[in-house]
Amino acid sequence: MAFCKACGQDIGNATFCSKCGANQGAAAPPPVVSLAPAASPTEGLEENVAGLLCYILGWLTGLIFLLIDKRPFVKFHAAQSIALSIAVVVVYFAVGIVFGMMHFMHLGFLALAAYPIVGLGVFIVWIFSMYKAYQHEKFMLPIIGNIAQGLAGK
Repeated sequence: MAFCKACGQDIGNATFCSKCGANQGAAAPPPVVSLAPAASPTEGLEENVAGLLCYILGWLTGLIFLLIDKRPFVKFHAAQSIALSIAVVVVYFAVGIVFGMMHFMHLGFLALAAYPIVGLGVFIVWIFSMYKAYQHEKFMLPIIGNIAQGLAGK
């Protein structure tokens, strides 16, 4: 007894299934094998947009783009995003120590007033970096830019 390859109906010696109409004599077409290289995950993304996206979530998106994108412009901005995130942590740590010392000198009110200014400065640098990346400019932040250039490999 022969059964349909498509639906499992008993077909006997027929070459076509009476239930679904599938041809029983023809072999299945071979699978298509592509020899082209796999597409890059960021293939459809413009360079300037990818550079901007490197800064969106700080070191996290910077690391993702540094690992998956091979374009030098994007790698630079990804590395600069990572270095900027590390620098922000270091600055906040240093500012915290200084503000703690100011508190013990009974100048804590100055620290309380200055802390939002530091946060605003970090926010402005972050937005400015994204703007420069979107304008397709390889703007190097002081000190951090040289580190980023070394991380990016150029």
